[in-house]
Amino acid sequence: MGSATIWTRGVRKKRGCKLLLFLLSSISAVKLSHWARKHGISYLTAWRWFKAGKLPVPARQLPSGTILVEEPSPGGRTVLYARVSSADQRADLERQVERLKAFAQAQGWQDFEVVAEIGSGLNGKRRKLLRVLKDPTVGRIVVEHRDRLARFGFEMVEAALHASGKRIVVVEEGEVKDDLVRDLLKVLTSACERPMKRSARDRVKRILESICG
Repeated sequence: MGSATIWTRGVRKKRGCKLLLFLLSSISAVKLSHWARKHGISYLTAWRWFKAGKLPVPARQLPSGTILVEEPSPGGRTVLYARVSSADQRADLERQVERLKAFAQAQGWQDFEVVAEIGSGLNGKRRKLLRVLKDPTVGRIVVEHRDRLARFGFEMVEAALHASGKRIVVVEEGEVKDDLVRDLLKVLTSACERPMKRSARDRVKRILESICG
């Protein structure tokens, strides 16, 4: 076998490895429960599809029993979004950022932007978050908890982004109780600062009931 043939095979092998690595990097795995929720399907239905071999996407079950669904990773940049409700939580904000960085690096996402913001989860006009949501170059937004992005309407935001080819990654389920109390206090303070009509009081009451309940 000539040296030219060996060199050619070596080049082809390297190119094949690069292609394989590219394909692997373009695939991300999420839990079946997360995939089902994102697509508006009950977990039980998705589980039955998996068991019957009818799931429309590749999936595998780990020895632990967890079912992972493989989805193509979105194109575009990755943004780590961290938020706290008030300025006296800056230390918490910094720790939140570090946890998000550690998570992103564990996923193999090395090229990411960190966006940290101070503002209530009830505030729909957060300047930095709006910039991220409107940026067409952003493909993945990572938050530690769902309420870091929005206290209400998370599912609608997630669905709208998914329709445009973007993805929200939630590191942990659940809410941050301290911020929940702070947002509640802001609503109460705002309600007490000025006289309100009956309809306004009713709206505040519904908000408080949804927060507490």
